[in-house]
Amino acid sequence: MLTYTPGSTLAHRLDPRTKLAFQFAFALVAFTASTAPQLFGVLVVGLGSLRLASVSIRAVLRAYRVVILILVLGPVVAAVTPGPPWLRLAPALISLRSVARIIPILFVSAAFIHSTPIRETRAAIQRTIPGRPGQLLGVGVGLTFRYVPVLRADLRTVRDAIRARNGDTRSLWERSQRLTVLLVDRALRRSDQLAVALQAHCFAWNPTLPRLQFSRLDIPVWLLSVGFVAVAVVDLLGL
Repeated sequence: MLTYTPGSTLAHRLDPRTKLAFQFAFALVAFTASTAPQLFGVLVVGLGSLRLASVSIRAVLRAYRVVILILVLGPVVAAVTPGPPWLRLAPALISLRSVARIIPILFVSAAFIHSTPIRETRAAIQRTIPGRPGQLLGVGVGLTFRYVPVLRADLRTVRDAIRARNGDTRSLWERSQRLTVLLVDRALRRSDQLAVALQAHCFAWNPTLPRLQFSRLDIPVWLLSVGFVAVAVVDLLGL
């Protein structure tokens, strides 16, 4: 599971608002890319983001292995037809083009998660989106980043406990039922603990967030983001 890791890379030194803007602009230009050179360029930028954040591609592939597996199976499923000729190339190519757009976006998001503290992410969201909607979104993102690793650890614990009690000898349906019930029970307990912890720490909708400040390093990234948006708009309008 990818989490924030302290460092001094270029991605770590960028303002989180700059990184959020870059993610939005990159996703926009990735979804409008259609030709092979454009898709290749999108992939290069995604890999470059990992490089600037000092994230290994192996770690990203391991963290997103389930998502990537589903994406890879997409073109295969799209190619299969229930009758002759049984396999069709055109639908597979369309699906493959979609996969080529999504994977670089995962790379950029992984670089953001690896290089941005949770509190700075929340501060960037709340200072970009005004009012209660921004506060609610900031709190939601912060809690998600903090508790997804916890829930994954609970999943591993429950799975190991089932195996230790010879649960592997049961059918897949029985194991799935048992795993689901135990995970829901743990999730409900976590939610109760979270509610008590928020009350104990006097949870506030608008706490003192870390100070954010742009630097010279943010300027070229903003220019690149604006360029991405311009390219996407041109592609959408067909100019």
